[in-house]
Amino acid sequence: MTAYVMQELGISAPQADHLRKHYWQTYGTTLAGLMREHSIDPEPYLRDVHDIDFSVLPADPALAHAIAALPGRRIVYTNGCRPYAKKVIAARGLEGLFDAVYGIENAGYLPKPERAAFEAIFTQDDVDPASAAMFEDDERNLKVPHQLGMRTVFVAPDPHPSAHIHFHTDDLTAFLAQIS
Repeated sequence: MTAYVMQELGISAPQADHLRKHYWQTYGTTLAGLMREHSIDPEPYLRDVHDIDFSVLPADPALAHAIAALPGRRIVYTNGCRPYAKKVIAARGLEGLFDAVYGIENAGYLPKPERAAFEAIFTQDDVDPASAAMFEDDERNLKVPHQLGMRTVFVAPDPHPSAHIHFHTDDLTAFLAQIS
Protein backbone atom coordinates (compact mmCIF):
# COMPACT_ATOMS: atom_id res chain seq x y z
CA MET A 1 0.00 0.00 0.00
CA THR A 2 2.82 2.36 0.84
CA ALA A 3 4.41 1.74 -2.56
CA TYR A 4 1.11 2.46 -4.30
CA VAL A 5 0.65 5.71 -2.37
CA MET A 6 4.24 6.72 -3.20
CA GLN A 7 3.74 6.06 -6.90
CA GLU A 8 0.31 7.67 -7.24
CA LEU A 9 1.06 10.78 -5.19
CA GLY A 10 4.73 11.15 -6.10
CA ILE A 11 5.90 11.29 -2.48
CA SER A 12 8.63 9.65 -0.40
CA ALA A 13 8.24 6.35 1.44
CA PRO A 14 8.02 7.99 4.89
CA GLN A 15 5.39 10.45 3.65
CA ALA A 16 3.41 7.67 1.97
CA ASP A 17 3.58 5.47 5.06
CA HIS A 18 2.39 8.37 7.21
CA LEU A 19 -0.56 9.04 4.85
CA ARG A 20 -1.42 5.33 4.68
CA LYS A 21 -1.68 5.16 8.47
CA HIS A 22 -3.50 8.50 8.69
CA TYR A 23 -6.09 7.50 6.09
CA TRP A 24 -6.64 4.12 7.77
CA GLN A 25 -7.23 5.82 11.14
CA THR A 26 -9.34 8.66 9.74
CA TYR A 27 -11.41 6.94 7.04
CA GLY A 28 -11.34 3.23 7.92
CA THR A 29 -9.09 2.28 4.99
CA THR A 30 -6.19 3.74 3.08
CA LEU A 31 -8.31 3.48 -0.05
CA ALA A 32 -11.10 5.62 1.41
CA GLY A 33 -8.61 8.40 2.19
CA LEU A 34 -7.08 8.21 -1.27
CA MET A 35 -10.51 8.38 -2.86
CA ARG A 36 -11.74 11.28 -0.73
CA GLU A 37 -8.61 13.38 -0.69
CA HIS A 38 -7.07 12.53 -4.07
CA SER A 39 -9.91 11.14 -6.22
CA ILE A 40 -8.01 7.89 -6.73
CA ASP A 41 -9.82 5.26 -8.83
CA PRO A 42 -10.38 2.30 -6.48
CA GLU A 43 -10.08 -0.52 -9.01
CA PRO A 44 -6.38 -0.12 -9.93
CA TYR A 45 -5.56 0.31 -6.25
CA LEU A 46 -7.40 -2.86 -5.26
CA ARG A 47 -5.78 -4.88 -8.07
CA ASP A 48 -2.30 -3.65 -7.14
CA VAL A 49 -2.36 -4.00 -3.35
CA HIS A 50 -4.08 -7.39 -3.46
CA ASP A 51 -1.68 -8.86 -6.02
CA ILE A 52 0.19 -10.93 -3.45
CA ASP A 53 1.47 -14.47 -2.91
CA PHE A 54 -1.29 -16.53 -1.33
CA SER A 55 0.83 -19.69 -1.09
CA VAL A 56 2.11 -18.55 2.32
CA LEU A 57 -1.39 -18.98 3.78
CA PRO A 58 -1.78 -22.52 5.07
CA ALA A 59 -4.98 -24.48 4.72
CA ASP A 60 -6.78 -24.89 8.04
CA PRO A 61 -8.91 -28.05 8.10
CA ALA A 62 -9.87 -27.55 11.77
CA LEU A 63 -11.20 -24.05 11.03
CA ALA A 64 -13.01 -25.38 7.96
CA HIS A 65 -14.67 -28.05 10.10
CA ALA A 66 -15.68 -25.48 12.75
CA ILE A 67 -17.16 -23.11 10.14
CA ALA A 68 -19.02 -25.94 8.40
CA ALA A 69 -20.67 -26.87 11.71
CA LEU A 70 -22.15 -23.42 12.23
CA PRO A 71 -25.90 -23.08 11.79
CA GLY A 72 -27.47 -20.57 9.42
CA ARG A 73 -26.02 -18.55 6.59
CA ARG A 74 -22.33 -17.71 6.63
CA ILE A 75 -21.07 -14.68 4.74
CA VAL A 76 -17.74 -12.93 4.39
CA TYR A 77 -17.63 -9.14 4.31
CA THR A 78 -14.25 -7.50 3.92
CA ASN A 79 -12.78 -4.06 3.32
CA GLY A 80 -10.67 -5.80 0.68
CA CYS A 81 -12.11 -6.63 -2.71
CA ARG A 82 -14.22 -9.72 -3.38
CA PRO A 83 -11.63 -11.44 -5.64
CA TYR A 84 -9.01 -11.02 -2.92
CA ALA A 85 -11.34 -12.50 -0.29
CA LYS A 86 -12.08 -15.48 -2.52
CA LYS A 87 -8.34 -16.12 -2.97
CA VAL A 88 -7.79 -16.00 0.79
CA ILE A 89 -10.72 -18.36 1.32
CA ALA A 90 -9.29 -20.79 -1.25
CA ALA A 91 -5.77 -20.63 0.17
CA ARG A 92 -7.10 -21.40 3.66
CA GLY A 93 -9.10 -24.38 2.39
CA LEU A 94 -12.44 -22.75 3.19
CA GLU A 95 -14.06 -22.90 -0.25
CA GLY A 96 -17.71 -23.90 -0.33
CA LEU A 97 -18.33 -22.89 3.29
CA PHE A 98 -19.78 -19.43 2.71
CA ASP A 99 -23.13 -18.53 1.22
CA ALA A 100 -21.84 -15.18 -0.05
CA VAL A 101 -18.65 -13.14 -0.22
CA TYR A 102 -18.80 -9.34 -0.23
CA GLY A 103 -15.98 -6.90 -0.80
CA ILE A 104 -15.70 -3.16 -0.43
CA GLU A 105 -16.95 -2.76 -4.01
CA ASN A 106 -20.29 -4.27 -2.91
CA ALA A 107 -20.67 -1.38 -0.45
CA GLY A 108 -20.01 1.28 -3.10
CA TYR A 109 -16.38 1.51 -1.88
CA LEU A 110 -17.53 2.73 1.52
CA PRO A 111 -15.42 0.98 4.14
CA LYS A 112 -16.26 -0.53 7.45
CA PRO A 113 -16.72 1.06 10.00
CA GLU A 114 -19.14 3.39 8.14
CA ARG A 115 -22.76 2.60 8.95
CA ALA A 116 -23.82 2.99 5.31
CA ALA A 117 -21.33 0.29 4.31
CA PHE A 118 -22.85 -2.22 6.73
CA GLU A 119 -26.36 -1.24 5.72
CA ALA A 120 -25.52 -1.78 2.04
CA ILE A 121 -24.19 -5.28 2.64
CA PHE A 122 -26.90 -6.27 5.10
CA THR A 123 -29.56 -5.10 2.64
CA GLN A 124 -27.98 -6.99 -0.28
CA ASP A 125 -27.81 -10.19 1.76
CA ASP A 126 -31.08 -9.66 3.63
CA VAL A 127 -29.25 -9.95 6.97
CA ASP A 128 -31.37 -9.54 10.08
CA PRO A 129 -28.84 -8.08 12.54
CA ALA A 130 -30.90 -9.29 15.51
CA SER A 131 -30.29 -12.90 14.49
CA ALA A 132 -26.69 -12.58 13.30
CA ALA A 133 -23.15 -12.28 14.61
CA MET A 134 -20.19 -10.30 13.31
CA PHE A 135 -16.66 -11.60 13.70
CA GLU A 136 -13.96 -8.97 13.22
CA ASP A 137 -10.26 -8.38 13.84
CA ASP A 138 -10.61 -4.59 13.97
CA GLU A 139 -12.64 -3.64 17.03
CA ARG A 140 -13.85 -0.34 15.60
CA ASN A 141 -15.68 -2.34 12.91
CA LEU A 142 -17.88 -3.91 15.58
CA LYS A 143 -19.50 -0.73 16.86
CA VAL A 144 -22.13 -0.34 14.12
CA PRO A 145 -23.08 -4.04 14.01
CA HIS A 146 -23.54 -3.89 17.79
CA GLN A 147 -25.73 -0.78 17.44
CA LEU A 148 -27.79 -2.63 14.82
CA GLY A 149 -28.41 -5.49 17.25
CA MET A 150 -25.81 -8.05 16.20
CA ARG A 151 -23.73 -10.19 18.50
CA THR A 152 -20.12 -9.13 18.11
CA VAL A 153 -16.93 -11.19 18.38
CA PHE A 154 -13.52 -9.55 18.45
CA VAL A 155 -10.90 -11.93 17.07
CA ALA A 156 -7.46 -10.72 18.15
CA PRO A 157 -4.64 -11.63 20.51
CA ASP A 158 -5.24 -8.81 22.96
CA PRO A 159 -8.69 -8.00 24.33
CA HIS A 160 -9.96 -4.46 24.08
CA PRO A 161 -12.77 -4.14 26.62
CA SER A 162 -15.59 -2.25 24.99
CA ALA A 163 -19.33 -1.94 25.35
CA HIS A 164 -19.77 -2.99 21.72
CA ILE A 165 -17.87 -6.28 22.00
CA HIS A 166 -19.86 -9.23 23.29
CA PHE A 167 -17.10 -11.83 23.02
CA HIS A 168 -13.34 -11.87 22.54
CA THR A 169 -11.18 -14.75 21.32
CA ASP A 170 -7.65 -15.22 20.15
CA ASP A 171 -8.50 -18.71 18.84
CA LEU A 172 -11.32 -18.58 16.31
CA THR A 173 -11.37 -22.33 15.71
CA ALA A 174 -11.77 -23.14 19.42
CA PHE A 175 -14.39 -20.40 19.83
CA LEU A 176 -16.47 -21.70 16.90
CA ALA A 177 -16.21 -25.26 18.18
CA GLN A 178 -17.78 -24.14 21.45
CA ILE A 179 -20.81 -22.57 19.79
CA SER A 180 -21.62 -25.05 17.04
